Parts: sequence; structure tokens; C-alpha cells
Amino acid sequence: MLWRTMALLTWLVGGVDGGRPAQAPALRYLALGDSFTIGTGQPERLNFPSQLAAMLERRGRVVRLTNVAVNGYSTRELLAEELPALEVVKPTHVTLAIGANDLVRGASSAEYRARLRQIFARLARSGVTGGRLLVLPQPDWSQAPVAEAFGDRETLRRRIEASNAVLAEETTAAGGVFVDLWPLFVAQGAQRMFADDGLHPSGSAYTAWAQALVERFDPG
Repeated sequence: MLWRTMALLTWLVGGVDGGRPAQAPALRYLALGDSFTIGTGQPERLNFPSQLAAMLERRGRVVRLTNVAVNGYSTRELLAEELPALEVVKPTHVTLAIGANDLVRGASSAEYRARLRQIFARLARSGVTGGRLLVLPQPDWSQAPVAEAFGDRETLRRRIEASNAVLAEETTAAGGVFVDLWPLFVAQGAQRMFADDGLHPSGSAYTAWAQALVERFDPG
């Protein structure tokens, strides 16, 4: 995949500091997920990983961001196509946000849970655990303008909440940190903070996501 070549080149070039004054070690940040992580409907600079990296850099941190999320991916594709990036990036921090496409495709809770366990096991083998693994729930896309294309809104919200509950349980069991942004997501839905496609969050919505995460990456 093209991202693997680009990530390797970025890593090799980024290893030379060019005489930069001594500072905190660089954060190697790997973003895993689907359209809510790649920021479908927004310029790349406005997705939440890019905004988070920019916020950290304004605090004086060096951040090497690799975002391998892909629109339409479920846990199945993440396992096969995104997790190999662990070997190239060797991340110090990971964000994971996955599950909407499992839901859309009708995956059972048991199937979703089983693949999450595989994902977390792979992350643990790469040394990404504890506060270095931040997991986000699905946003409340049941409030999106086009949500009715996926079924009844109330039924959809219950399914999203159930999926998020599975994700929270498995994150905790794996020793990661589940960042419960659900109240924020519900409020953003009520405020109609959606992209022009009527489904994905707006750039300003992603700003709030990044603001909620930045302290966890940079507690100092």
C-alpha cells in the first residue's frame, strides 16, 4: 500500500532533527479507524488526528502522525490492512475508532467483540497499552440528516450505543483507555455539526474531539 512507503520515508526523514534544541521525545502517533478518523467530507487538516497533532505541536511537542484510517473500513479491514502499520511506525500512541461499518454491515455483537479482541491483542504485542491507547466511541450519527437511509433513528441510536458498550468493555479488558465522548457527540448531533455530506462530523466538531484528547497525550 502507498501509505506504507510514505510512512517509511517520513520516518526516515523525521529521524534527523537538524540541530533542533533538545526537547521531549517525539510522539509517534498512529491513527486507526474508518471515515470518522480519516475525516470524510473535510480537508485532511481538519480531521481530528491532524487537529490533535497541531495542538500538541503548538505546545512544543514533536508529533509524527500517520493516519491509516480508510472510509468504509470495519474491524475486518482494519485487522488486515491497517495494523501492519504498527511494524513501520512503531507508535508511542494510538487512537482507535472503529465499528460503524460493522454495524452497517450487520455484524453481530459477538463478531464485533471477537475482532476487537484480535485488534487489541495485536496492539498489546506491539507495546501499545494503557494510556498510550486511546479508544473513541462512534459519534451519534443517528442524528445525521441522512441517517434514515440506514433505518429508524431510534433503533439506530440504540445499536450505536450497544456497539459503543462492547467497545468500552473490550478496551477496559485490554488495558486501554476508553475516552467516553458520547455526551459530546450527542450534543454535536443536536447542534447539527455535520459535514456537507449529511453524515460525517464537521471540521468544528473534530476540533472539539481533539481538544478533549489533547490533555491525555500531553498531560504536562
